Amino acid sequence: MPKQTSCGVVILNELGSLLLCHATETRHWDIPKGQPNPDEAPIDAALRETREETGLTLDAAALVELGVFPYRPDKELHLFATRVSTCNVDIRECVCTCLFPSYRNGKMIPEMDAFQWVQPAEISRYASASLTRLFDTQLSLLALHRQLNGAAP
Repeated sequence: MPKQTSCGVVILNELGSLLLCHATETRHWDIPKGQPNPDEAPIDAALRETREETGLTLDAAALVELGVFPYRPDKELHLFATRVSTCNVDIRECVCTCLFPSYRNGKMIPEMDAFQWVQPAEISRYASASLTRLFDTQLSLLALHRQLNGAAP
């Protein structure tokens, strides 16, 4: 059975904190990501999912392609990264425009309902085991922060 691929963006701020989005009606926080539409390029899917899940419109030219990572037995992630300034990105203004039916009552609700900056050492307190494992074993956020700031990894 082929794996699903989700495309997403790892968004770090100038302090090296990661933008996480709370997945509505769950206890997990996640990065903005989702499945591409048919014939949609991975970078376009990552930008669209970020816009739909956070309201942020990122510049494709500012993204660094990180590659494809194993995520779960049934899913892999095609990730990109960018650095933003908290002066330019106010997460209090983030809003999710993609809706899904509530597990509780079927009412259409936003896929993401809260946003926060999280230091790499705190990710395991918020994220799923799969996302935490990705950052612990395959994608160092500290090295990525240095890379995005122009320093040697």
